[in-house]
This record gives sequence, structure tokens and C-alpha cells, in this order.
Amino acid sequence: QVELVESGGGLVQAGGSLRLSCAASGIGYLINAMGWYRQAPGKQRELVATTTRTGSTNYADSVKGRFTISRDNAANTVYLHMNSLKPEDTAVYYCAAGRSYPSKAMNYWGKGTLVTVSS
Repeated sequence: QVELVESGGGLVQAGGSLRLSCAASGIGYLINAMGWYRQAPGKQRELVATTTRTGSTNYADSVKGRFTISRDNAANTVYLHMNSLKPEDTAVYYCAAGRSYPSKAMNYWGKGTLVTVSS
């Protein structure tokens, strides 16, 4: 059974930093696409950042220059380093993962971790 477990969320002041982690288990292959999405209260879920095994990355315009996605391919683990956090970054952050190369679709989702940025 595939499971994605996020950690690292919490309360931080504006301008601060957090690092989110997500470990995938129950997967018997090396995942290609992994990423982070978020959903703020009253809004739709949106892409934050994604990455593939080959190292390509994609970021939402709103987080470019502030957030960095990285991963440990062998461990099927993905991280989101968040700097210069803003109150508008407050949301539940979800980890997502797909299947093996070359698929870029996200097939599995974590339960989410709450990030709250105070002004």
C-alpha cells in the first residue's frame, strides 16, 4: 500500500523559514515525478513545486526565488525548503508522487501538513 507521509509544517512568522519533508513508502520502484501542492482556506488546491528524477523542476510564480524543491531519489523522499515566508503562504501543503519514469502524472497524495505564517 502506497503511503506518503509529510512532516515539517507549523507556525512561523512572516520572513521565516520552514522545511517540509515527504517520504513515500510501499512503492517498489523509483518514482519519477514528486511535488508539493497547497490549498488555502476557501481556495482550490494549487501547484507549488514539482521535480522529476532527472532533476527538472517547476515552480509556481508566487514561490519562485523563495522556495526550493529537492529530493533523495534512492529514498523516494522529497523536500520543500521555504524561505521568506509570507502570510499568503498559509495553507495545507500536500505531497504528491507519481509512477516510474517517464510518467509525470501525480497518482498518490499525502494527507497534508499545515503551514501557518503570521504577520
